[in-house]
Amino acid sequence: MAAPALAQAPAPAAAPVPGWAVGRPEGSTLAPHAPRLTATPVDQVPIAAIRVPAGFQAELFAHGIPGVRAIAEAPNGTLYAGTRGIGRVYQIRRNADGTTATRVFAQGLPNPSGLVMVGPNLMVFAANRVLRYDNVEATPDATPTPVDLTAAFGLPTEQEHGGNHFWKFAELGPDGRIYTNVGAPCNVCEFDRDRFALLVSFMPDGSDRRIEARGVRNSVGMAHHPVTRELWATNHGRDWIGDDSPEDSLLRVRRTGEDFGFPMCLGSWADPEHNRGRACAEFAQPAALLGGHTAVLGMRFYTGTMFPEAYRNQIFVARRGSWNRNRLSGYDVVVARLDAQGNVTGVEPFLTGLRDDANQRFLDRPAEVHVMRDGSLLVSGEQMGAIYRITYRQ
Repeated sequence: MAAPALAQAPAPAAAPVPGWAVGRPEGSTLAPHAPRLTATPVDQVPIAAIRVPAGFQAELFAHGIPGVRAIAEAPNGTLYAGTRGIGRVYQIRRNADGTTATRVFAQGLPNPSGLVMVGPNLMVFAANRVLRYDNVEATPDATPTPVDLTAAFGLPTEQEHGGNHFWKFAELGPDGRIYTNVGAPCNVCEFDRDRFALLVSFMPDGSDRRIEARGVRNSVGMAHHPVTRELWATNHGRDWIGDDSPEDSLLRVRRTGEDFGFPMCLGSWADPEHNRGRACAEFAQPAALLGGHTAVLGMRFYTGTMFPEAYRNQIFVARRGSWNRNRLSGYDVVVARLDAQGNVTGVEPFLTGLRDDANQRFLDRPAEVHVMRDGSLLVSGEQMGAIYRITYRQ
């Protein structure tokens, strides 16, 4: 009698497609740049490559902070830096001789990239957690036990985001509310527009959630105009539809609940897959376009007095730089110029030199800008784990 046939082993399941790759054209090899998750030796930090306008100087302020993003400043001048990729928050203190001392303030957190000071308390917005560290100035050499506000804020988790756009930014508004972002759960798709692709605000205890803007695909930077108090934010366009469109943008939120159109539209650009026959003129339009896939992140109004008067109340924007474009774009800091009515009249380069066009490589990735109390400007370089300081002397 013939031996019974052996059962066919099931084929191994295909590896899931990462969120960033959904929709990537067949044959494309474009993929996110690998982050550098170890401290960069100081002699490899590209400070000498940085170019700024005449009269300005760039110097290395701090280094050894892999994945550095957001910067928050305590009332006593101590800085805290959030990161992406290594789970740490760093504390940075300036010594009497102008050097800085850095220590790990907290670790083991899921992408703690959003930081904001609320009085003496440091709030950390991570991918799946919201934590408050009380009175951080009282114990400068220790880390207080945090108060867990995750449930109170009720933000979607990294899993609910499907691995897309779950990183956070946080801003304390002039009204005492905390403003943060909730990115889209995909490159482009249909989703609950009351849950994702939002700018939202809360009271500092996580109560009184309010939708400030809808249809904002992926914002990782926001600030309030120092005079008008209007909320402004950066926003990323979708991927895999071309090198130059839709562009990343700068948004001006003129009224609470304003709708910027995603996924139907990004500015005047109608999405060919998700437009639903909607006219893009129905939606709020960007205040400025900032280039295809430039990855605009942090933005700040310049409120200091060190820089020339022409920079007062103008917007500095960090463009982290492209990965999903055939030729590199971004990797710089630009200035959005505003007129007396708050309209953007132009966008000009400010910090350059980190993108090598001839060899199609980059030296660092600007992620955040922060105006110091002395009027200098800090720029965090995520790839090299460095913070650069820009000053002005006549």
